[in-house]
Amino acid sequence: MRPASCLLGASVLFLLLSCADMKRSGKGKGLKGLRHKLTRDRLRGPGRQSRSESSRQRTPNCTETLESGEVFADCQERRLTSIPIFETWSKEPKHLLMARNRIKSLRDGAFIQYGNLVTLDLQQNQISVVEDGAFQGLRQLKTLLLQHNNLGSIADEALIPMPNLRYLRLYDNPLNCNCSMDSLVRTLQVPSNRNLGNHARCAEPIRLKGTKLKQVDPELLCKEPDPANDPQGDQTGNSLPVNPIPYQGKPDATTSCHTYHFPEMRMDCSKRGLTEVPTGIPDDVVQIDLSFNSIHRLRAKDFQTARSLKSLNLSNNNIEHIDPASLSGLLHLRELDLADNGLHFIQYGVLEDLYFLSQLKLEGNPWVCDYSIHYIVYWLHLHPGVRDSGLLFRPPPVPTRGKGPHVG
Repeated sequence: MRPASCLLGASVLFLLLSCADMKRSGKGKGLKGLRHKLTRDRLRGPGRQSRSESSRQRTPNCTETLESGEVFADCQERRLTSIPIFETWSKEPKHLLMARNRIKSLRDGAFIQYGNLVTLDLQQNQISVVEDGAFQGLRQLKTLLLQHNNLGSIADEALIPMPNLRYLRLYDNPLNCNCSMDSLVRTLQVPSNRNLGNHARCAEPIRLKGTKLKQVDPELLCKEPDPANDPQGDQTGNSLPVNPIPYQGKPDATTSCHTYHFPEMRMDCSKRGLTEVPTGIPDDVVQIDLSFNSIHRLRAKDFQTARSLKSLNLSNNNIEHIDPASLSGLLHLRELDLADNGLHFIQYGVLEDLYFLSQLKLEGNPWVCDYSIHYIVYWLHLHPGVRDSGLLFRPPPVPTRGKGPHVG
């Protein structure tokens, strides 16, 4: 019996030591603490992050605003390199503004949780890769802005998840019009897709450089150059010019300016080297900045399509003449900036349609105090609600008299 008693005592002692070790590993909580840790890890899952790690990724310093009952998530100019996770937002956004960031690629499923998104602005990033499933889940999307990026190509398959897409902007991308673009080009050229891919042009190959995607012959995209007839490969061609024919008309506003659609459409055309007002200004734009260009005169009907315009900045140009009909039709214009130009006077009738103008900036012009200045002075007198600044007169030149002897 003695050996049996010793064996039993040793077993009891071993169990007691094991329990003590388990308590220490559970930080004083014993089996209960161990069970709690296992349950917590199981709920978190192998791919879940701690709360502090998740919080760092879910706060990209964006803002949420409510316009007309719809949520605008504004992440513009935040130096972001990826799309914020959906849990970032307190309310589900309808409009996601990601312009002017540092995003280089759009991976599969990047927007999978943004099912109710209507507009997506990704312009002025560094995007060079769009995977076929990048826009998966965006069934409600109507507007996609991808202009001013580094896209060499984009597959038609990438557009399939967006059956309601109505506006697609791709211009100012180095698009390589080769066989991989065949399906996309054919889709853009369908008559019902008249607002998809407007103004986008081929950058390569040289024989198609400058050709609009809307106009390029799809049969040429997959056609290999014939070395027998084209000994320099793609550098020359018998039927197509090496370089596109330079455009001789007025610059186009869509390609010359940066366009921002949300919450209201505005166009930034400043510092573009423009010598005249560009054509093709959209009818729903509310703000245009044409400052710091080299515009010498405003011609009749320069803004005839901009019927919704509220703010027009023409400061720091070389404007010396404004046609009486140049601002006609701008019934909603509230702010007009003509500062720092070369204006001596404003012709009769220029301001006649500006019924709701509330601010007029005129400083920095060489106004001459003669009869020609009468119109602007009289107009401001009749519109006391307009806040004007800078109408300082220069006296008219005084003719010099000869210094000969006076004859009475």
